[in-house]
Amino acid sequence: MGTLVMIGQVVLGLSILIILHELGHFLAARAFGIKVEKFYLFFDAWGVKLFKFNYRGCEYGIGWLPLGGYVKIAGMIDESMDTEQLKEEPKPWEFRSKPAWQRLIVMLGGIIVNVLVGIVVFWMLTFKYGESDIDNSKLKYGVVPGIIGKNIGIEAGDKILAVNGKPAVHFLRDVLSTDVLMGDAVLTVERQGQQKQITVPPTILNEVAEHKRNEFVQPRTKIDSVADVVKDSEAERMQLKAGDRILRVNGQPIVFFDEFKDAMERGKNKSVNLVVLRQGQEATLTGTIDSTATLGFTMAQEELPVTANEFGLMESLPIGAKKAFSVVTDNIKGFSKIFKGEVRADKALSGPVGIAKMFGEKVDWFKFWNLVGMLSMALAFMNLLPIPALDGGHVIFLLVEMVQGKPLSDNFLEKAQMVGFFILIALMLFTLGNDIIKW
Repeated sequence: MGTLVMIGQVVLGLSILIILHELGHFLAARAFGIKVEKFYLFFDAWGVKLFKFNYRGCEYGIGWLPLGGYVKIAGMIDESMDTEQLKEEPKPWEFRSKPAWQRLIVMLGGIIVNVLVGIVVFWMLTFKYGESDIDNSKLKYGVVPGIIGKNIGIEAGDKILAVNGKPAVHFLRDVLSTDVLMGDAVLTVERQGQQKQITVPPTILNEVAEHKRNEFVQPRTKIDSVADVVKDSEAERMQLKAGDRILRVNGQPIVFFDEFKDAMERGKNKSVNLVVLRQGQEATLTGTIDSTATLGFTMAQEELPVTANEFGLMESLPIGAKKAFSVVTDNIKGFSKIFKGEVRADKALSGPVGIAKMFGEKVDWFKFWNLVGMLSMALAFMNLLPIPALDGGHVIFLLVEMVQGKPLSDNFLEKAQMVGFFILIALMLFTLGNDIIKW
């Protein structure tokens, strides 16, 4: 059931974005009197259609291949590679008959809509939910490094004071920001009363892609009392009870939650002695830690210093727009690192399976729309890349035409379209194969 929910969310999210993207092209073409012959969600490869109907001279439908969508504009060389129409004299309602500036707007229509959708989504999310974060300056016990943090020299109890010289006020927005996780950032850390600088390596994005960002650092919290004991677990057999506070594990004093986790990891498949405080008295419990480093109980978590802000409708607009465009800048930084060789493409790029996993197996509408907003901005960026067959390729050809004063030949455009099509197929196969290997 969880897998079906995941698939349903990704299909719904991508369908919304595909339809709106193609609607941008459709409306721009219609505005300039250009005939649109087809409007399809998904590709009707080999002529196979799941559904179709005609309305006012345009065929609307759903294809079977869920790798995108398209609008077929009369008199334009596109992914359909239907060039028969181009052998005839141009008609007034065809794409090729219109001035270059109008054709440029038609090609940018989908990208513009994706940008607007991204801004509106983040605007509305900010207005409805506001912004919440952890006050990094009030983390009394500093942070705990995960695998990534340990590799760059962060230690348990370190307090991250600044990022690139700017005070780290918020934990999520500053300490776990893309400025840090993209690499090259300089962290100012306080350790045992002394300040030191830690430089984040430019290749850290490889590890972030593999382990996720919560393996960088997390807030450090003190150990709390047992909240619940799982029925028929080792903890129940040990007679651990809700309300017990763990003082020592195998003789080692335990103060912080990360110390308890480390003690469990070291004791996998071994016997364990817990000294707990129960109703003011110490009690010793014995048992065996299983192979997953657990005993079968949950622990109450110490409350973190959370800050929450609410914004009015118009206050939320610039905040939402900033969040939307940060997706584009992050994509630019990420691709730049791939081209520099600092980040491996197989680590950084994800396809449909990776996207589906981001949505998750449960419906969380805040998470759903947040991902839709991110994907909308990412699609705008990807479609603007100067690859033939993408909107960005068409834009480049139109700009060349506007500069030189005459259009590029149909023969050149046909060949460029084929090259771009094969590039896209190669990228799709790479990301899909990469997803399967990761899975």
